[in-house]
Amino acid sequence: MHRQSVIIFILLFLIISFPACRVRRPVRYRSSQPAVSVSGEASARAYIDKYKKLAVTEMIRTGVPASITLAQGMIESDYGRSTLATRGNNHFGIKCHNNWRGPVIYHDDDRKNDCFRKYPSVEDSFYDHSDFLKNGVRYSSLFDLNLTDYKGWARGLKKAGYATNPDYANMLIRKIEENNLQYYDTPAAIRELSTGRAVVSDNNTKKREPEATPSPEPVHREPVAAAAGANTAWVINDHFTVSARVSRVMENNRIQYIIVKDGESLEMIEDEFQLLRWELQRYNEFYDGYMPEAGQIIYLQPKRDKAEVGKETHIVIEGETLYSISQQYGVKIKKLREYNTLGEEEEPVAGQIIWLRKSKPLN
Repeated sequence: MHRQSVIIFILLFLIISFPACRVRRPVRYRSSQPAVSVSGEASARAYIDKYKKLAVTEMIRTGVPASITLAQGMIESDYGRSTLATRGNNHFGIKCHNNWRGPVIYHDDDRKNDCFRKYPSVEDSFYDHSDFLKNGVRYSSLFDLNLTDYKGWARGLKKAGYATNPDYANMLIRKIEENNLQYYDTPAAIRELSTGRAVVSDNNTKKREPEATPSPEPVHREPVAAAAGANTAWVINDHFTVSARVSRVMENNRIQYIIVKDGESLEMIEDEFQLLRWELQRYNEFYDGYMPEAGQIIYLQPKRDKAEVGKETHIVIEGETLYSISQQYGVKIKKLREYNTLGEEEEPVAGQIIWLRKSKPLN
């Protein structure tokens, strides 16, 4: 009897426990949210909004198209999310090479633990990318191309060996066209990013926000950088702060120049570069009492009688003045008036061709 009770107890235990002993299949939960929280399109837009001004100012400084800079940064850094970007601020996948003496970061690429450059900031990565292309012998032919020839630049970078991916040129072109990055190579983009705010130059340095205006459509013309106003110099971005670098001095038309920092006066610049009090005023053709604005180009040497070889003419866009054109190309206003038969107070009009190296032909 005791044995039968034990058997019955075991059977009851198995019957009760069986549902819990079954092998359960994993449950698949459906989420109302997409697998990736930020879409590729949103990531691209965020990257462009964050770095477009930097890309344009680097284009003005070195001649590397902003569209190429942005496209390469987006691809090489995965919109700033890659390991190299997050740990080393390296947005362009530039390796150490023999001449690099700065910090490094190791990352698997063509080889295990490849050596890449590490930067103190993303801005420094953009600066080094521009200089890397500008100073690299194998990329020198790219600077013979028009700034708006992004396809030529993309194919030239691939041909010069910037990346090993055989589809690299097409990747750049697709990225540019998908996001309309070619717009940032145009005068319209430079004007948009150069006049973002109006600065009142007084002791309090007050800033006044302009009314919002829609972005102009892309225009395919030779890039310029001008600001409105007869006495306004060539301004890159009037609230631009120059990052600390080894040297502030750059060159245009074989003339040394700098970009004004926030809060700088002509006297401060003259003291820094050991110039006489009259030199900056004369070299830049400033009127008496002129107050420079942050982001403005200021020449440290006299402007020349003609523009660089290859820069024969300039097409005036709305808001440009003879002075802004003079600052852009490093050519004296007097010579521009002479070449283009303009009177002492006469200003060019939108669409007019300005001759930069010789007198305009007689019709």
